[in-house]
Amino acid sequence: MDPQLIENGFAREQSGLVHRALKPNLPGPHPTIVMLHGRSGDENVMWVFAKTTPPDWLLVAPRGIEPDPAGGHDWRPRGQNEWPSLADFDDAVTAVAQFIHALPQLYHADPARTYLMGFSQGAATAYATALRHPGLVQGIAGLVGFVPTHCDAALEESSLADLPIFMAVGKRDPLIPAQRSAGCAQTLTMAGTQLEYHEYDTEHKLNAAGLRDLQAWWAKQANRH
Repeated sequence: MDPQLIENGFAREQSGLVHRALKPNLPGPHPTIVMLHGRSGDENVMWVFAKTTPPDWLLVAPRGIEPDPAGGHDWRPRGQNEWPSLADFDDAVTAVAQFIHALPQLYHADPARTYLMGFSQGAATAYATALRHPGLVQGIAGLVGFVPTHCDAALEESSLADLPIFMAVGKRDPLIPAQRSAGCAQTLTMAGTQLEYHEYDTEHKLNAAGLRDLQAWWAKQANRH
């Protein structure tokens, strides 16, 4: 079954974002994964990771809020070469939070079993969402992404304690250096998350070993409930 494209109508209005949704055949409420694409992506590109997710979970992939000059969409405007701060993601966080809050009504999503899976900039958006809205999601799979800068105050105010996080890092990633990734992992560890950190001999992508580890992590989350 192909994920349904939602470009207009009630579901588009309520969620606030164009998206694709793949609904389980079982009655809900459904454990749910919101999949956030990276820069220049869209609602189509994250489905390559769907094969790692538990069967019979609701999968939804929204489109980013900013058109990218190079094509596709982003979660924040293209900036200079500095690492974006938590505040830079505030508009994206607002959109993602509205989207998540709409899912129980639209697709019978279970708000107590809702997760984020983000790639690159999408991973940063996922971390930012969890920081700004503690308790909104029950775990994050961050794939070759980063934690936004200037988030110390939010870390002190919000509780990420015991939040399950899968963090995949490419050792040869030219966009997000391994040193930067290690620093992000340290930040998440100090925040008390249940961080599962993996490095792979790859660039800005997830290799076969990473997909296997991601699938195993999702299986752990399914067994938690």
